[in-house]
Amino acid sequence: MTQFLRKTLTATAVAAAMSVASASFAQAPAAAPAAPVANKAIDAKFKSEKEKFGYLVGTKVGENLSQIKDEVDQAALVAALQESLKGVKPKLTPEELNQVNQEFMQKHQAAAMAKRAEEAKKNQADGDAFLAKNKAKAGVKTTASGLQYEVIKEGTGAKPKATDTVKVEYLGTKIDGTKFDASADHGGPATFPLNGVIPGWTEGVQLMSTGSKYKFYVPSKLAYGENGPGPIGPNATLVFEVTLLSIEPPAAAGDKTPQPVDKPAAAKQ
Repeated sequence: MTQFLRKTLTATAVAAAMSVASASFAQAPAAAPAAPVANKAIDAKFKSEKEKFGYLVGTKVGENLSQIKDEVDQAALVAALQESLKGVKPKLTPEELNQVNQEFMQKHQAAAMAKRAEEAKKNQADGDAFLAKNKAKAGVKTTASGLQYEVIKEGTGAKPKATDTVKVEYLGTKIDGTKFDASADHGGPATFPLNGVIPGWTEGVQLMSTGSKYKFYVPSKLAYGENGPGPIGPNATLVFEVTLLSIEPPAAAGDKTPQPVDKPAAAKQ
């Protein structure tokens, strides 16, 4: 789910400018729109309406370019933009612009991949250290796979099989306590096939009797590994509090399984 920025400067600028324009049209009613209420405090900051609108578009473009601001010469960017608006012939042919475009994309993608690799290395080291310390805590048990868990409340109902559909409430955090997902954020309990989630959940929830609440400490190899989505990151060790509410007939799941990022963060990618 994690995405790398692959837009060129031109594409990003155009997208930003178009988003401003399209938003205006999208919100316009079928009938002629009512005149906007003038804001004298805003108007006083500009010499004209065109200057005000130009500032709006420039701000939006700047926001979209902020992620790559250190990779480009801003003076050259402004000069090229001004020349383009004036209709000045570019100093590069379309073929040359395409070549530079490819070079920029490759360089930016390589930098993004290097940054993610460094993040993966750090997350793995931090997770390993956390689990090594955590397994010594009172009440924490470790399975043969490396999954750690502790019982917060033990239920009395049946235990699910991997092929069952379950209904749960959950809270997912990183090892530093940062929440990245929770069933409460999606309107209530989540219902899904137990074999359709990450290995740590498939294994862990099978240990639970219906009505139980467990806390799972999931090593990255039993979570997303290097493919951790944006809010989680690569090779992240995850912590989940899970309450098993019921084991559902397969048909009861229907289309209730939320979708990324709206489905449980434990869902397989």
